[in-house]
Amino acid sequence: MAESTYDAVIVGSGINSLAAGALLARGGWSVCILEAKEELGGAIRTAELTEPGFRHDVFSAWHPLWVGGAAHAELGDALVEHGLEYLNTDQPTGTLYPDGESAFLATDIDRNAAEFDRHAPGDGDAWRAVVADFMPNADLAFGVLGTELWSPAGAALGLKAYRRLGRRGLATFGGRIVQSSRDWLAETFASDRAHGLLAPWVLHTGLGPEAAASGFMTTVIAVAVELGGMPIPRGGGARLVDALASFIRAHGGTLETGREVDRVGIRGGRATGVETTDGDAVTAERAVLCNVTPPQLYGRLLRDAQVPAAVDTGARRFRFGRSEMQIHFALDRPVVWDGDERLGRTALLHLTPGLDGVSRAVNEAERGLLPAEATVVVGQPATIDETRAPVGKSVLWIQLQELPWHVNGDAAGEIDTGDGRWTDELRERYADRIQRRIAAHAPGFESSIRSRVALSPADLEAANPNLVRGDPYGGALSLDQNFLWRPFAAQPGHRTPVDGVFHIGASTWPGPGLGAGSGTIVARELLRPPAARRALTRVKSLATVRR
Repeated sequence: MAESTYDAVIVGSGINSLAAGALLARGGWSVCILEAKEELGGAIRTAELTEPGFRHDVFSAWHPLWVGGAAHAELGDALVEHGLEYLNTDQPTGTLYPDGESAFLATDIDRNAAEFDRHAPGDGDAWRAVVADFMPNADLAFGVLGTELWSPAGAALGLKAYRRLGRRGLATFGGRIVQSSRDWLAETFASDRAHGLLAPWVLHTGLGPEAAASGFMTTVIAVAVELGGMPIPRGGGARLVDALASFIRAHGGTLETGREVDRVGIRGGRATGVETTDGDAVTAERAVLCNVTPPQLYGRLLRDAQVPAAVDTGARRFRFGRSEMQIHFALDRPVVWDGDERLGRTALLHLTPGLDGVSRAVNEAERGLLPAEATVVVGQPATIDETRAPVGKSVLWIQLQELPWHVNGDAAGEIDTGDGRWTDELRERYADRIQRRIAAHAPGFESSIRSRVALSPADLEAANPNLVRGDPYGGALSLDQNFLWRPFAAQPGHRTPVDGVFHIGASTWPGPGLGAGSGTIVARELLRPPAARRALTRVKSLATVRR
């Protein structure tokens, strides 16, 4: 049995693992990242999935959370030296409605105000008010999403908010955090077009328009899109993985693929490292970080640990959310959309009837039905990055976030769902429905298709063990598994009952996305000097000031 020793061992190589590994390695820690698959990156993968020369981001695709996040703020300049280049657009998103009308969100507040006013006079001022109200407390909003809430830092953030806002102001701020997207949209904008422009974004946070906190997330995303656009790496999302891996190696770190971890070694209640399925022991002298779901962590990796019964029960009862499906198209030419010429320049479009359409599709999925009129997320990466397809050709990235894991029926009454499992036949028939939806807005679309590859929820689960039931968001984000209670109430935060073991990834706060929030939070905590050293530093600093 081979043995090796590091300061930190990280299980899994998703964005949180890579960000944590990069920050720790830069801080002088020896780091080893172990990935069970043959490629690094977790849910970040770029591949010629359809035909040679057509580069598809197979799972996640858009990087505004990374570019706007704390890890990028610390590492971004260095990653440029490791080959990473971000491209962006001033036309990040829009919604296309069944009647051919459309609405857009750009990266300029004046353009956006004019767009909102185009649909309902006065909504432009409402948008300006949203931004003006958000910006003075943006540090609090983003602080909530970037702080270990069960920690002194979380308490300090709460105290900061109290001192700034006062008791009533803090209560108002807290109320806005848990408000639903439907309520926020209805009270803020008069136009159904404005509602339909912003409502689909709640799906990208694993929520629906009626869910608690969906209004807060809608606001944060809308303002963030105006401020930051829709950046993507030149050449595909995997370029971010490559750059982080290169950075880690340059700082002495080790990354190994095809190395599945079987369990965390424990002695005296503290983690000693991990053991791989092929029998190798990898010692971690300071920390083990596990980028997995709660059932994997407590049911497998920590199966030798003595954990409280409530934690064991909480992990077993951890709920996963709605399923996702993706469709990837290789096209002979860029899509020519009917209607506003901006459609062809927009990075990420939503096809939906609007707020009620999103709500209806979510409700149908949660009742086990294939939605009759799903919210179709149409990603057009080639509008930003010409390297994604051969000259004159294009690719589309389609995401469908309102699907059940077990299919009880079809809300439209058209597709035979068989025994409810996601078979190849069911996947392709549902993909046909979505293809027709796109073609209804784009003459000649179907004749331009060279190849189509669809990935059902079952395909996604098979591709990545963290995509349980095809849930791309690491578990349901209903309020009891969100904010202070993520991953679950008996064990919130990133520490575990085992000393030296930390839980990171989409199943932990601040949840899913490519912001690397949990990896950054844990790395910063591990890099903090011990309390005694911090106290000594403070004493020396005060003594210097007094001199």
